[in-house]
Amino acid sequence: MKESAACSRRSFVSTLGATIAALFGTNKVYAAGTGQSGDFGSESPDARPRVTGFGSTGNVFAELGVTPVINAAGTYTVLGGSLMAPEVMEVMRLGNDGFVDINELEVAAGKKMAELCRMPSGYTGLVTGGAAAALLVGYSAILTGDNPQYIQQIPDLSGMPKSEVIIQRSHRYPFDHQIRQTGVKLVEVETRDELLAAINPRTAAMHFLNFQNDAGRIKVDEFLQIAKQHNLPAFNDAAADTPPVSRLWKYTHMGYDLVTFSGGKDIRGPQAAGLLMGKEQLIRCALLNMSPNEDTIGRASKVGKEEIVGMLKALEMFVGSDQDAILKAYYAQLGHIAKRVEKIPGVETDYNYEAAAIANNTVRLAVSWDPAKIALTKDQVTNQLAATRPWSIRLADDGDDWRKKGSSANNPVIQITAWMLKPGQEKTIADRLCEVFQSGARSA
Repeated sequence: MKESAACSRRSFVSTLGATIAALFGTNKVYAAGTGQSGDFGSESPDARPRVTGFGSTGNVFAELGVTPVINAAGTYTVLGGSLMAPEVMEVMRLGNDGFVDINELEVAAGKKMAELCRMPSGYTGLVTGGAAAALLVGYSAILTGDNPQYIQQIPDLSGMPKSEVIIQRSHRYPFDHQIRQTGVKLVEVETRDELLAAINPRTAAMHFLNFQNDAGRIKVDEFLQIAKQHNLPAFNDAAADTPPVSRLWKYTHMGYDLVTFSGGKDIRGPQAAGLLMGKEQLIRCALLNMSPNEDTIGRASKVGKEEIVGMLKALEMFVGSDQDAILKAYYAQLGHIAKRVEKIPGVETDYNYEAAAIANNTVRLAVSWDPAKIALTKDQVTNQLAATRPWSIRLADDGDDWRKKGSSANNPVIQITAWMLKPGQEKTIADRLCEVFQSGARSA
């Protein structure tokens, strides 16, 4: 009986593989519309349905006793990522208005993604349960192909031909846990010679962490070149590496076999959505390894129909956005804060922005102060802002590597971003920051 059930399951997976393969050969393309960027996180009160009971106050977090946050930090998952535009929320509502075959929707959405992200011929996309899930199902695709037995047994790699992924030591990071989750062994290298020596018949792929390009001794183009010379798939994790928008197509055009971006950061899609781009055969096998398909390693990383269509809408809006205008608006919000706090003796501000920066690229306002005039440490200021009620104010924590030009190295500094601020929240931050600094002012 058990053998019969197993055979039945294998037959089902085989049939599913054929079905998905057939879907990849269709010409169906999902159309996402042509909305323009809006006021993120806002919506006309008249357009909202009447809610009674839970949610009736309009502040679901406060109703649960959870402190809402003014996000002056950035697109951190721990704070909820980013705010979706009303147009994205509306497309998600439309996605909730009926049913669809999820595999068919994923294939069609991938084609739309390929169009929006200007992918080369032979490439397509997949909406995943975040960029971390894209790593999991992408590497699963590399390891299993469309073999039903391998798809069911992973992360048990016994009897499977490949089990190692090469990564630069400087590219090790918390999210390589999702690579290891497939059962592979990560083989660390530093130099080109070490990389060449590490390649062997068990090597499944080579992994590149994009924002660590400067830290590694093997750069993004050379790494890919070596992979191609040895007929190995190369995976580029560029999760937080937009803006600029052009990065959405840079790495597929370079020739990387798989590339992932987070959907819930600057693209402002659903927080639990990610983009996996790559060669059609690998994307097809990635879909076989994930939800909605059962008995797969990616089943737990479910992505719903609402998130799929919402992700496409956010991507469409992001590709069509005016990034210069957005950056100008950020400078205006941060300028309001700077103008206010600079009136306090001992406080100085400056802007930290590098257009060519790779990850989490946005303008930051650095606020530093003379401890001889304001008796507060960086932690004290940060903690007092976080303790503000009813809205906790959270700041970016990018370390102390950058300081205002000309400031003493002993001066504490905090960094503020306008990335995820709603209009008007810069005034709340300025008011509270002035209160904190004035509370620590030393007597003349």
